[in-house]
Amino acid sequence: MTSVRNHRPQLSGNKWFILVLALIIGACSPKVRTAPSSTVKTTTEKPAEKEEEKPPVKAAEVKPSVISLILPLVLDNAAAGKTYSAADLKKADMGVEYYQGFKLALDSLTATGANYKLQVFDSKDDVAQAHSLGINPQVKNSELVVGPIFPEDIKAFSAMLTSPRKPLISPLSPAAPATFRNQNLVTMTPPLEYHAIGAATYIAKSIKPKKVFILTSGFSDEKLYTSPFKHTIDSLSKRKISVITITVVRGNLTPLVAQLSPKDQNIFLVPSTKQAFLMVTLRSLDTLSKKYPVTLFGHPNWEKFAFLKAALLQRLNTHITSTDKVDYKSAETNDFLRSYRHAYHTEPTDYAIKGFDQGLYFGKMLAEGEDFTKPDLEDFTGIHNSFHFIKKPGLGWINTHVDILKYQNFDLIKAQ
Repeated sequence: MTSVRNHRPQLSGNKWFILVLALIIGACSPKVRTAPSSTVKTTTEKPAEKEEEKPPVKAAEVKPSVISLILPLVLDNAAAGKTYSAADLKKADMGVEYYQGFKLALDSLTATGANYKLQVFDSKDDVAQAHSLGINPQVKNSELVVGPIFPEDIKAFSAMLTSPRKPLISPLSPAAPATFRNQNLVTMTPPLEYHAIGAATYIAKSIKPKKVFILTSGFSDEKLYTSPFKHTIDSLSKRKISVITITVVRGNLTPLVAQLSPKDQNIFLVPSTKQAFLMVTLRSLDTLSKKYPVTLFGHPNWEKFAFLKAALLQRLNTHITSTDKVDYKSAETNDFLRSYRHAYHTEPTDYAIKGFDQGLYFGKMLAEGEDFTKPDLEDFTGIHNSFHFIKKPGLGWINTHVDILKYQNFDLIKAQ
């Protein structure tokens, strides 16, 4: 299963000050309007009559859209005499960073005339607390609910919100929507199934090989990747691309040699995340690549594995799917970085950037009066990830957009 990268600084006092302040004031982002000025007409024929002074016309106040964020802040540990464990601190850090990015997005939208009331609730990463928040009137009456973050909390919370209503956003978890079976759920992080579909689609449409070799370790969890991958290859190629699956033992690839092409690219998929298996199997592929052209597709979690060296992956012409690529050269990214540093005096993390993208997307929808009950949600290109949703009966909306990245010049770049 994919997961969000976890490069986070320690929770600073500055972040806590901002968070506590936000909780106190309700994190409201007011819309400011100036009253229209009146003009007095004059004529040269006769003096203008003095008009009776009228009080300035007050612009109509736009009703704020109420948004509830449910984040694992674990604020009980911030009380006097208590301390955070390392695990709880990481969870709270994640919640604060996401909140800061989300809030910054709403603040930027108020300049266009939007108006929001942002409510922040502490899920405490506790199933009972999540269940309780699911029946909280303040939460239930919100136009938009974002969170909880972790699967068990989502399950307990969403069980209280099963009737047709406004959407419930799962902001960070890549857990399959079938885990929750809630028609209101919006899954923002593509589940592993859609990484497999993305890789298979790229292979079938862009590379168009005659064969694809799947090298497995024999563990059943790899079927979560290989099953949708094979189904997509078969469907798109109308079974003209042969998918050959073998279980590799101690890196032995000899049984494949007779089926390899000495001229055309030989496409391999390795869905494993097991270090021992990968080290042996990729070394064997590296040896094979000296005689046969090799293009390798790997699990999206490979990007986080320090034991996989970029030089080896580059020699194997390795591709992976990803939802986490940020273009730090783009003008939009640099505008965001300046705004974030100015607001919070720190560097944004992945969670902050995700919060900003999602806050901007849903904030705009609320400001424009978008109908969340319609079957399609608009596509969106963000700083951290893009959104392309499909709707499945009983499972809600699912973001299916993944990028194909390849190792080149000891870096990961977009292959499409």
